[in-house]
Amino acid sequence: MMKMNESLHAFDFERQFNDRAAQEWFEQNWGAAFVLSGVYVVVIFLGRVFMKDRQKLELRKPLMLWSLSLAIFSITGAMRTGWYMFNMVRSRGLQESVCDTEFFGAPVSKFWAFAFTLSKAPELGDTVFIVLRKQRLIFLHWYHHITVLLYSWYTYKDRVAGGGWFMTMNYTVHAFMYSYYTAKAAGACVPRPFAMLITLMQITQMLMGLSVLGLLYLWKHDIHCFSTMHNIIYASVMYLSYLLLFLVFFYQSYLKRSGDEKREKRE
Repeated sequence: MMKMNESLHAFDFERQFNDRAAQEWFEQNWGAAFVLSGVYVVVIFLGRVFMKDRQKLELRKPLMLWSLSLAIFSITGAMRTGWYMFNMVRSRGLQESVCDTEFFGAPVSKFWAFAFTLSKAPELGDTVFIVLRKQRLIFLHWYHHITVLLYSWYTYKDRVAGGGWFMTMNYTVHAFMYSYYTAKAAGACVPRPFAMLITLMQITQMLMGLSVLGLLYLWKHDIHCFSTMHNIIYASVMYLSYLLLFLVFFYQSYLKRSGDEKREKRE
């Protein structure tokens, strides 16, 4: 009987990608994520010092191209990994989709699993634009970038269950988020509810992530549901912290601000 992942159409570059070599590379080099995180913090600090007494840079065209490239990457990744996960849920059910580890080696998804993990390094470049444009840099932004980088690089080498869900959800949210950033950088007038929708998607992603981790904990003793308590604990703390921070961000950005604006109008 043909395996589910063999029945999905994979492009040549996807099928020929050497996922074992990629796994070995991360086994040997995942610690470099700490170095990248350290460099990232130093660059942020020095950049803010450098820009303190200087005029902000507009950088609209570079920002638009940067966001567009990440939007295209995320949309493509969401379509490819989403197609795999959709067929996994449809043909094998929820438990198999959560416990699946074939995602990291299946022809249609193995390249995108590696690309997702690697992309967490260049995504740090988002902050460079914030610093050079002298925009407000909130804790959630840089904390999220660092922890996702560290967790993704640490986890890829172990190929633990749940990765397909985590990556597909993140690709999907980023597809909308970077498309929004592209439109804003291009000067398009994007309705405010669209920004609210993206934040709600991020909150939903964290809730779903915690749900998947809960299921992994329940099923981890199953021989077909490979994970570790260390990984489940790290991921749970990370997702819970994101959930709380995004809820606070949503309240301060949309609910509190809307209330303040209404009071100002009455006055």
